[in-house]
Amino acid sequence: MREEIFGPVLTVMSFRSLDDAVALANNSRYGLASSVWSENINRALEMAAQIKAGIVWVNSANQFDAACGFGGYRESGFGREGGREGMFEYLKPKNDWSNKGGAVIATPEASGTTEPAGFAAIDRTPKMYVGGKQARPDGGNTMAILNHKGEIAGRVGAGNRKDIRNAVEAAFKNTCWAGRTAYNRAQILYYIAENLSIRADEFTARLRDLTGASKAKAAAEVEASISRLFSYGAWADKYDGQVHTPPVRNVALAVKEPIGIMGAVCPDNAPLLNFVSLMAPIIGTGNCVVMIPSERYALIGTDFYQVLETSDVPAGVVNIITGKRDDMAKVLAEHDQVDGLWYHGSAEGAAMVQRASISNLKRTWVNDGKARDWFDIKTGEGRRFLREATQVKNIWLPYGD
Repeated sequence: MREEIFGPVLTVMSFRSLDDAVALANNSRYGLASSVWSENINRALEMAAQIKAGIVWVNSANQFDAACGFGGYRESGFGREGGREGMFEYLKPKNDWSNKGGAVIATPEASGTTEPAGFAAIDRTPKMYVGGKQARPDGGNTMAILNHKGEIAGRVGAGNRKDIRNAVEAAFKNTCWAGRTAYNRAQILYYIAENLSIRADEFTARLRDLTGASKAKAAAEVEASISRLFSYGAWADKYDGQVHTPPVRNVALAVKEPIGIMGAVCPDNAPLLNFVSLMAPIIGTGNCVVMIPSERYALIGTDFYQVLETSDVPAGVVNIITGKRDDMAKVLAEHDQVDGLWYHGSAEGAAMVQRASISNLKRTWVNDGKARDWFDIKTGEGRRFLREATQVKNIWLPYGD
């Protein structure tokens, strides 16, 4: 039964196994609240952990308290009321965004150079990264990436709707990442940081060529990116839930779970650091992600997948699609299998993403055209990013006779 029925109605269906019961329970667009009944508390908790709903009552129903969050999954909405997570819905951090500069950097006028220097005889057009493999763009089209002088630094694939679909399908096929231990996810983030460190000089040179930054500033961005990966590796097994004690004979477990499949659309300022700062908290909390790297400096994203290939990142966890920022963001926002979307770009693009996400109540986090200081650890990393990459499930457990 897929439609919610309000009122005193009980639907009875048989099932053959626990997996069958979980599949029946989750075969709905909604996920506000559920109730599990069993004489075996271990079996009840196993079921509760797999149900996609914001509240799971074990051997009880309709238990509420202001200290415990209330809210749904999927098309039952996002956000919470009550508890600490509910408080964050009504508060906004100070100085989170800046009006200085912008998230989108204008592309310089082309100087007339038609080929990257030194590679005229070799086609080095980077591919996209889908399902752990390099993939050519579906349409076969490419777009030029200019360096700070207006010369062509290289070409990248011009992604389209099918490229996004393939990336989302690759993420959907990965059923093991959320079930990995937090310790294992941390080790993989550390491994990514180590491999990025080995290629620090290469990324420094790429940043200098594309952005025109000094050697010291480009090296500082690479070093900050490595540090940020280590930081989220440390967070991976420490950002956990709470136990509430409401004034009834219950305990309520506030469990932080990954949102699912997420999209992240990167701005242009600090292209390597912002890419890492968006990717790391998303995968560190157990989500799979479709990354849209900086449109202006897309070669940073295509260089980075070579780091991922050597870092034991499972197929489908990180997928990278290059192309026009807002075109790719619109497809992600309209895709019903994408559960959350972070957008950093123009104010018009942010408004478009929020409108396009309405159809399936997709959870969005947008910048409204403002920039973020990615080098500042107070605004460029931390709990805010982890909160936006997770959702809270409250499991109510009664005790006593």
